[in-house]
Amino acid sequence: MAALARAAAQMRRWQRCGSSRYTRLMTAALRSALLLLVLFFSGLANAQSPQSSQEEAILLVAHPAFRDLEYRQTVLIAAPAPNGGHVGVILNRPTRRSLGSLFPEHEPSKKVLEPVFYGGPFSRGALVALVRAENTPGAGTVLLMKNLYLAFRANTIDHVIETTPNEARYFVGYVGWRPGELKSEIDRGLWSVMNAEVDTIFRKETEGLWEELFQQTKRIRAEALPESLADAH
Repeated sequence: MAALARAAAQMRRWQRCGSSRYTRLMTAALRSALLLLVLFFSGLANAQSPQSSQEEAILLVAHPAFRDLEYRQTVLIAAPAPNGGHVGVILNRPTRRSLGSLFPEHEPSKKVLEPVFYGGPFSRGALVALVRAENTPGAGTVLLMKNLYLAFRANTIDHVIETTPNEARYFVGYVGWRPGELKSEIDRGLWSVMNAEVDTIFRKETEGLWEELFQQTKRIRAEALPESLADAH
């Protein structure tokens, strides 16, 4: 992970360069960081398939007491990984940058209508894509749930951008958990867990998403209480 951090730091230094040079160097930085990410997930990405019997993805809604600025008032999608951990992205942190502005020399990127989202603090220099597809979009992807994949490999993401650019959402960075780490966070009350639905995952207006889902989790908890406790609550 240190190499990934160095690649991201290098990209931030390059932001101070001239615009044309920055474009070329940023593209190289994103791709090299992405390659490191794929190598890190080598067993994970190749182990998934549409026929996998894995658990499906879940939504994680941050508890208000979760004060970490990276995750404060966030909604995440997360799914089990074959290595025993979990992987996912933050759903409600859109940036002000378009994919076309990140890759101005790549014409297909300009067809993407939505902004790029901030996916999480892991490998911030890498581009990942949340892709809606009936079949795997290519190598280096993780099946999250039926017809939904998280793509890490550069040539797979390029293919998605060039063929179905608006059937995906694009993120810089992602979130990863070691085996047992997410369960520990849930047990500590940092996250509420909800079923993942595609309409929620790809919701265009995300500004009020955390508040809406957090209120839903409060209602679900209240309904699960015995009647006597629910009245007191």
